[in-house]
Amino acid sequence: MKYCKFFGLLIISSAFMISCNGTEDDGASIQLRDETEVYLENEETIEAYLASHYFEVIPSLTSNPLLQEIVIDTIAGENADRTSIMDSDELKMKEVEQGDLTYRLYYIQVRKGAEETYQPTKADRVIVTYTGENLQENTFDESDVPVSFNLLGNQGPGIITGFAEALIEFQGSSSFEENTDGSINYSDDFGMGVVFIPAGLAYFNGAPSNYEPIMFEFKLLSGVQMDHDGDGIPSYLEDTDNDGIYFEQDEDMDNDGTPNYLDVDDDGDGVLTADEIEVNDANEDGIITEDEIIFTDTNNDGTPDYLDPDIAIEQE
Repeated sequence: MKYCKFFGLLIISSAFMISCNGTEDDGASIQLRDETEVYLENEETIEAYLASHYFEVIPSLTSNPLLQEIVIDTIAGENADRTSIMDSDELKMKEVEQGDLTYRLYYIQVRKGAEETYQPTKADRVIVTYTGENLQENTFDESDVPVSFNLLGNQGPGIITGFAEALIEFQGSSSFEENTDGSINYSDDFGMGVVFIPAGLAYFNGAPSNYEPIMFEFKLLSGVQMDHDGDGIPSYLEDTDNDGIYFEQDEDMDNDGTPNYLDVDDDGDGVLTADEIEVNDANEDGIITEDEIIFTDTNNDGTPDYLDPDIAIEQE
């Protein structure tokens, strides 16, 4: 399988996060707008857009299902009788907590994806095609060839929160074929949708958000379960408090500065995590579920060995 690795505007970097609190070149402080105020404006803008626009899926004119498109247009003139996005059955909404705010994230789920395929988590990797636009439908980023994105990244934030939160509601295609030129044809049952992202879940004051909402039309071709540190525990299971955040102190059991999902020795006892658990992919599907891991607890204290540094001490 071949696909492109693309590092464009989707990636939100630590440099951007720092710039939000930095200074101008002339030394003057950057005055950021209030996040709640921006969100309320964005929510009103997004909901007005959803109420005044409709969407349709244009079928591919070739044998390549990736060329299907979700087209959005204004409800007016000869399209005055169209059902608005806001009133369509395909419109979904989920709440996303970030800081002190709870955001409403709207997305169109034209097709969720093949039921039997893996549904990614925020700790996984996805292969997608996408187009990013503002609500004036000006394109700022796109890829019509499959692109691989690590939703978490390796050492810091991965792709923007709003896009990641939408992608984990979809699944990939049931099969694919590799062509002689290395390109891939995916079966026409992949996840397909559009997400409308408030600036606070995108780039906030940075381009292309600039305090305004943006949207991504996308096709989720595949979700790939990740074990970033190769310790046998899928990365999503290393979020011990299950809050979707992998970089906080609670996710660094041995306080060595490396979060559990990147740490081959989670409790810092000198014994590799892989040697303190037993993994058995019973159905041989390549996807490890929690019930396929034996979390050994030698001293029966309720803390599995891989998170219990006392075990190594007791065994010395």
